[in-house]
Amino acid sequence: MSSLQEVPLSKFIIFPAIDLRNGRVVRLEQGDPEKETVFGNNPVKMAQKWIDAGAKWLHIVNLDGALDEAGAANWAALPAITELGAKVQFGGGIRSLDDIARALDAGVKRVILGTVAIEKPKIVSEAIAKFGKNKIAVGIDSRNGRVKTRGWQRDTAMNPVDLGKEMKERGVKTIIYTDIGRDGMLDGVDVQATVQLSQVTGLEIIASGGVASMEDIRRCHARAEHGVVGVITGRAIYDGRLDLREAFELVTPK
Repeated sequence: MSSLQEVPLSKFIIFPAIDLRNGRVVRLEQGDPEKETVFGNNPVKMAQKWIDAGAKWLHIVNLDGALDEAGAANWAALPAITELGAKVQFGGGIRSLDDIARALDAGVKRVILGTVAIEKPKIVSEAIAKFGKNKIAVGIDSRNGRVKTRGWQRDTAMNPVDLGKEMKERGVKTIIYTDIGRDGMLDGVDVQATVQLSQVTGLEIIASGGVASMEDIRRCHARAEHGVVGVITGRAIYDGRLDLREAFELVTPK
């Protein structure tokens, strides 16, 4: 039996997403900067809200960085968020070892590499060698079977499975897999594709994109022994379609 199949259900993590643009908490539809909804101007307050609901981890995205903008206000908010006590995984525009070190110095527990994994994959190997595989995750963002980069604005010829296998060879342990077509659309998580990616690559997968209700949490949680170690939820908790506290109760061992 593989180590993935031995992952206990208690290890399954729900990650509330806090997407930052110019220091504001926003959600985008399918990553489109023109389809932005603002949910607040205080990311620290929002982080505290999700922690109060029971979050042990937060998923923070610097959308400005992902779109090749500086994102200074987003970086400025990071230390105050990490000081709240929950663990933070952070990504968006991380392109170098210095960027990774900067995030870790700000209190981040795990840094997500996306575009750089395609454009400069050697940095992934170097990052794992320097910081350890528990500190590094790779984001694989896919639409119609093709990986997209640069804040989902640029197409590549790579498919998620091939990229996953390459990342596994470079020492990666954890992947955040996003179905771009479902992100922010409340269409439901593509659990089958997420499980398949884990089974084919041997990687732990955090599902992302499309969470609409408790049923999506339940379906992901049910596949924890098949490599789906967590799920990210954004739009559903901001719209009130998903009660985060109730979701945490569902995945917490009795």
